[in-house]
Amino acid sequence: MSSPAQQTSAVVIGASGGIGHALADALAASGDHAVIHRFGRSVPGDGRLDFGDEASIVAAATRVKAGPTPTLIVVAAGVLHDGHEPERSYKAMTAEHLLRDYRVNTVGPALVAKHFAPLLPRDRRAVFAALSARVGSIGDNRLGGWHSYRASKAALNMILKNLAVELGRSHPQAVVAGLHPGTVDTDLSQPFQKGVAEGKLFTPAFSAERMLTVIEGLTPADSGGVFAWDGARIPE
Repeated sequence: MSSPAQQTSAVVIGASGGIGHALADALAASGDHAVIHRFGRSVPGDGRLDFGDEASIVAAATRVKAGPTPTLIVVAAGVLHDGHEPERSYKAMTAEHLLRDYRVNTVGPALVAKHFAPLLPRDRRAVFAALSARVGSIGDNRLGGWHSYRASKAALNMILKNLAVELGRSHPQAVVAGLHPGTVDTDLSQPFQKGVAEGKLFTPAFSAERMLTVIEGLTPADSGGVFAWDGARIPE
């Protein structure tokens, strides 16, 4: 008889990035799943998935559907700078910057949910998670600025909340969550690491391990929430 690990898969979208790669490696090392699917814009061959190309999301979901049932789906892709520095003032906002962040940080994960959430099992615990950010919290916003990034992550949090409500009706044991990885030493955070407090700049491996621990502890009652790397719930 096959073990439970031989009957399930895990999916990491954004596996070519620092945090996504670490998540996929940690999941592979755990032995909890028969297959670890790695997708991303820079992953070659069948692993290619581009948020700007919905057909690539459909193709990736079709590939996952053909194998062991996925019980964990993590969206670890996002954008902060790359040609558009975070705005320090509302006077710096542009339509191009706002739309770019929404396309990557909100629309991309939403389309992944559209095509991947139906693959989750209905008869057991399953998790759909996406990397969010503390700065996406409306209740925790004390500094302002970073308009495009904040707004796109706040919108992502609403998508996750909506998904949690809807999946709760058809998948009563499912958990949907946003995850704040902390400040991680990756290309995304590199320009903003100067002011990080000592001991608070995490390696991708540390952040990945902590987030997987958080995921393990979540229950359906937590579905729709956003949680930090240390398990603390972040205000909406």
